Amino acid sequence: MVAGRPADVAAPGRLSAADRRPGAGAVGRARPQRATADAYPDAVPTSPAALLLADLHHWVPADARQRELVARYRELVREHGPAALARDGGPEHVTGSCWVLSPDLRRVLLCFHRKGRFWVQTGGHTEPDDASVAATALREAREESGIADLRLVGGPDGRVLPTDLDRHELSGAFGRCRAHWDVGYVALAAADAVPSVSDESEHVAWFDVDELPADGAPGLADRLATSLAELAARGGPARRP
Repeated sequence: MVAGRPADVAAPGRLSAADRRPGAGAVGRARPQRATADAYPDAVPTSPAALLLADLHHWVPADARQRELVARYRELVREHGPAALARDGGPEHVTGSCWVLSPDLRRVLLCFHRKGRFWVQTGGHTEPDDASVAATALREAREESGIADLRLVGGPDGRVLPTDLDRHELSGAFGRCRAHWDVGYVALAAADAVPSVSDESEHVAWFDVDELPADGAPGLADRLATSLAELAARGGPARRP
């Protein structure tokens, strides 16, 4: 597969839109199962937690701060196993988000978050039938944008990896959730794609990547810049004038 080509693929660490299994990622009530890439020497990891851990071992971010976060995320998933990805697994848990970009990387699609009262990329909690955190990000992007024809951007080997990580604390408006360990991905939309508002957003709109809204989520510009730089470092799709 060519570098940076949007992909729906079914292979280790890769995402297929059809690869969704009922019950995947369910949280047990007993001792948390440790998810380690080393536990799968001769088999493909299948749980969302194990897949995420495998991707975090495979991915070496271009940004030094992101490399430090990778180590922290690994520890979180190792310590808590599947519960680290579950909304009810604790006040701090992994979420998946998606930077929906135009083909020329000049525009980004943002939604106005009802609870947060800010503009932010699409994303949310994992669901039991999400095959991976990447699947969560893609599902949320399609649901919140109203654009069905989205594909996550793969790397030179076709593997779909995160483009940025961000742990952020939350206000009381988010209920029991106190912090999200967000895993960001990138998807491309057609140049003529028309978004529509979902139940979770008051508004959805395209913005120039250099002219983001003043009432954006904290760190929005830095996260987007990190993701764009990561794509460039991988030899992915280039931003065009």
